[in-house]
Amino acid sequence: MTKYVVGLDNGGTMIKAAVFDLHGKEIITKGIHTPVQSPAPGFTERDSEELWQHNCACIREALAAASIDPAGIIGVSVCGHGKGLYTWGKNGKPAYKGIVSTDGRAWAYPEKWYKEGVVQKYYPRLCQKILASQEISLLAWLKDNDRQSYDNIAWVFSVKDYIRFRLTGEAYSEATDFSGSGLMNIIDARFDKDMLEGFGIGEIYDKLAPIRYSYEKCGSITAEVAALTGLREGTPVAGGMFDIDSCAVAMNVTTPEDFCTIAGTWSINEYPSKTPVTDGSIGMNSLFAIPGYFLVEECSATSAGNLDWFTEHFIDKHEIPEGRKLYEYLDGEVEKLKPEDSDVYFLPFLYGSNDNPLGRASFVGLSSYNEKIHCIRAIYEGVVFSHKTHIDRLLKTRTPPKTIRMAGGAVNSVVWVQMFADILGFPIETIAVKELGALGCAMAAAIAAGEFKDYEEAVSSMVRVERRVNPNPDRAGIYKKKYEKYSAIRDALGAVWDIFK
Repeated sequence: MTKYVVGLDNGGTMIKAAVFDLHGKEIITKGIHTPVQSPAPGFTERDSEELWQHNCACIREALAAASIDPAGIIGVSVCGHGKGLYTWGKNGKPAYKGIVSTDGRAWAYPEKWYKEGVVQKYYPRLCQKILASQEISLLAWLKDNDRQSYDNIAWVFSVKDYIRFRLTGEAYSEATDFSGSGLMNIIDARFDKDMLEGFGIGEIYDKLAPIRYSYEKCGSITAEVAALTGLREGTPVAGGMFDIDSCAVAMNVTTPEDFCTIAGTWSINEYPSKTPVTDGSIGMNSLFAIPGYFLVEECSATSAGNLDWFTEHFIDKHEIPEGRKLYEYLDGEVEKLKPEDSDVYFLPFLYGSNDNPLGRASFVGLSSYNEKIHCIRAIYEGVVFSHKTHIDRLLKTRTPPKTIRMAGGAVNSVVWVQMFADILGFPIETIAVKELGALGCAMAAAIAAGEFKDYEEAVSSMVRVERRVNPNPDRAGIYKKKYEKYSAIRDALGAVWDIFK
């Protein structure tokens, strides 16, 4: 019987269940959009029970479409967006709505902690900047603003740990996610009650489940879940991982020489390292999925999600010629303009900025001459410029890579991938499988099931580079000047965001 593994990817807006064989072939993927509500400015949240039901439906539909005997599925694993907050209550229900990683409601807490020197005190244990969207900030906000929900918390989860808990009934804190939460001492890979008390949420220490690693078995599919999904009761479930780790593993970004960028809702830019970078020059160090490595990361919610917002609100579906996909249409619009023929700039800060949590998205340079195509090109360019801001910081900490591996929704755009190569100045490589997050966590499931001894062996069997895009040298100078203008605009507007407090 052919063996299969299932990867569940819980992103900021989409849930996907993908079935893979042990050679990395994507058999089937089914996805469901989970609505995100914004009940107040800066809030992004969703119904945790609906999220769970959508995960079950994705699995059920994928298995039915693939016509696979559940006995052939040797393991399941989950990845998901990092940060945000998903809580389970003492009453056996979600304690609060699921908070997504684009949420900015808790912006005042990091600001306060920096002013008071709290972050600086614990930085040698945290090894990361504290963000409004991290669990530590959101828990502090919940304590002050909804004490009843806060006191009802039985377990604190990331999104993928919440889903795994619902699959198995067993509570664990997987290391890659929680090492980026602000709740963990990542040097010692443990929760630190003294540190939590310093941030004013010491009581949360008892709500943090035992730490496990991505490739470890963390329970099995329960009888109830088997009935809901079509999986076989007792199927092993691996720890899974933060989706940025999952994508990195699925791109064979597994050594300090490697480098990747992920253009999804978030701009994720990262590389594995034997040691964290602790001089304050980069935003985030976390524990990587591969033992013995940290993941050195620069990130912000400034990537392809901005284009999703624009297309949802300003692109009439009737504009797209019949038979053409959205990115094909958008690429065609962008290519109507040469980069030097548009002087419109976009700050991709719909969900936050690189530097200031109060930053707002902005088009700059518009005149009556401009049309929609100028805005679309500006969004494409602005997203890449934001990635470049992060990547330039990372490159100051290491030698330049030979190539950059790329994942995320933007890889569906041929023009956008070429733009990444042109602006960043490195060849861009993409992977044959579309659902990289699901593939990475499916590899964890295969390791937990004993099919591979480690990620190195899993990668050799399941990962293949699909294409390589080289920079166009004729555009290097053009984009260099445009990036300088973009940076000047970003810095100039940085002085005004405090008016939104």
